[in-house]
Amino acid sequence: MVIEVLLFVVLVSFMLWLDLHGHKSGQAVTLKDAALWSGIWVAVSLLFAGYIWAVDGPEKAGLFTAGYLLEKALSVDNLFVFMAIFASFGIKPPMQHRILYYGILGAIVFRLLFIGLGSAALLAGNLSPVTHMTVYTAFGLVVLYSAYAMLTDADDDASNDKDYTKHWSVRWFRDTLGWPITSWLDGDKFFTRITGSWQGTPLLLCLMVTETSDIAFAFDSVPAVVAVTKDPFLIYASNIFAILGLRSMYFLLVAAKQYLCKLEKAVVGILVFIGFKMLLEAFHGPLTSLLGFSIEIPVLVSLGVVVLGLAIGVAASYIFAEPQV
Repeated sequence: MVIEVLLFVVLVSFMLWLDLHGHKSGQAVTLKDAALWSGIWVAVSLLFAGYIWAVDGPEKAGLFTAGYLLEKALSVDNLFVFMAIFASFGIKPPMQHRILYYGILGAIVFRLLFIGLGSAALLAGNLSPVTHMTVYTAFGLVVLYSAYAMLTDADDDASNDKDYTKHWSVRWFRDTLGWPITSWLDGDKFFTRITGSWQGTPLLLCLMVTETSDIAFAFDSVPAVVAVTKDPFLIYASNIFAILGLRSMYFLLVAAKQYLCKLEKAVVGILVFIGFKMLLEAFHGPLTSLLGFSIEIPVLVSLGVVVLGLAIGVAASYIFAEPQV
């Protein structure tokens, strides 16, 4: 097991280093690059499963693969929540890679803490009812608002000159918590120095919200993987390999929108679905008590809606192609 852990650490560290140096800050990720890296992350995950098969046998390899596929399916919603968060903050693709890169690093650390402290014991009960309702309601509303913003082309002109004075996050962190936050972006910096003191930028707040969304999803997704295997290493490895490929999948979706004219409308529809799904999750307990039965959207149904929505967007882009200017 020691060799497997060392190989995992070295492999993940090397791939993260390679990914960081392969994407320069300030440059948008192209469709070809996103597709290539999506394939690379899947291939690396399968190669690691093959190594586990060779060393520990088919049973553990099968558990790792099952956990990886389950976590991958559960993480699909994250893609659209990321998109909603970036739309809310008006963050354009060239800076999104930086946020997602550090967001993934945070996810690696937080999930290690969760699982290291005892995944089954710590996460079996998930979030407390009040916290669960608050977190999912907040993100559900952000996703729905972002769907509206994308539909009406709001925040389309976001840039370093955008004024964030009235943005909900800046007002809350600055006015409620008293944090020193600027009202503008300073390139791709999370902190900037003003009149001799350091202040956070809205990019830092976007990173914090992105990281919080991953933590919220972890409280639901990790216990699902625990149901597949109780081996802490397999739980953690399957989680990490699944979320490491999320960033490339996200940019694959973003890049595809540039070539498929109707795909963005399909994404808006998916965001509405996910927003209402999160609100349904937030009020699951009260609704169950009120109706006398549980209303849940199974993972496969949710995944099916996403795949169907994207397929409709792709088909509509070809059927109702807009003339090239």
